[in-house]
Amino acid sequence: MALSTPTESDPSLSPSERPVTRRERRAAQIKRSTDIATARPIASRPATRSASSASGRPSARTAPSSAAPAAQPSRWKRWRSTLVMMIVVPGLCAAFALPGTFAPASQAAPLFEHQDRTANAQELSVSTEASIASVSRDTYSATSQSELDAAAAEKAAAEAAKRAEEQAANRQSSSDSSGTDTSPVAPPTTPYSLSAVFNTAKQYIGTPYVYGGATPAGFDCSGFVMYVFGQYGISLPHGVSGQAAAGTRISVSQAQPGDLVIMSGHDGFYAGNGMILDAPKPGGHVSIRPIWTSSYYIVRI
Repeated sequence: MALSTPTESDPSLSPSERPVTRRERRAAQIKRSTDIATARPIASRPATRSASSASGRPSARTAPSSAAPAAQPSRWKRWRSTLVMMIVVPGLCAAFALPGTFAPASQAAPLFEHQDRTANAQELSVSTEASIASVSRDTYSATSQSELDAAAAEKAAAEAAKRAEEQAANRQSSSDSSGTDTSPVAPPTTPYSLSAVFNTAKQYIGTPYVYGGATPAGFDCSGFVMYVFGQYGISLPHGVSGQAAAGTRISVSQAQPGDLVIMSGHDGFYAGNGMILDAPKPGGHVSIRPIWTSSYYIVRI
């Protein structure tokens, strides 16, 4: 059975009875799609309104009428904050940068100047010939009580000698250029002899030593000898070498008390048995003591 496809519609048929062609069917579908797309927004609004009116409360997706105006101030606040930051932050950066930009060259240079710490650095060179010095430990010893007593006695004697020297300076008369003492000398009470001279010298034991002294207020070594012999009318110079030259040198075995013991820079009366009667040194006094050296000789006046 053969099927016949009409190529053209029969004009005698009514539109409802006439078969639809493929082209008309496609055009109808496109028109229907366009009508649905156009009518969908319009149709949704009544549905939404009807849904809200049916439930008695507004839909969750429907914003109130004041939502649009309320969004504008919040959006303006955000823009205002952004605008303030855009103006203030560059201004602050510019304010901190201005002092370095407009500072004088003498002040701005140190900010950017790089200091080379290696320049002018000190150098230390150690010679290979240097040797380590040997260090020895110091030793200490305690001061004995006898040394302390001797030091105290010497200090007291020095003070006493100083006072005696001051007193002697007030009493002592001036000497002539030859060195002899011009103070009055007591006349001899006994004839001259070595024993008489020695006995007279012993009367001044305890007299303090005074440098340059030639009176009973204070004697030095040659001043003591000069004063004693002066009482017997014998004038001697005030000096060890002059007194040694004024007498006769004899052997030590012939020495008698009253002879002179001559040393280097010192003299006194021989007291027998290796002893001497003299005015010793500052801080001492006229006394008899052992001769402490073998470097001496005897002179008889």
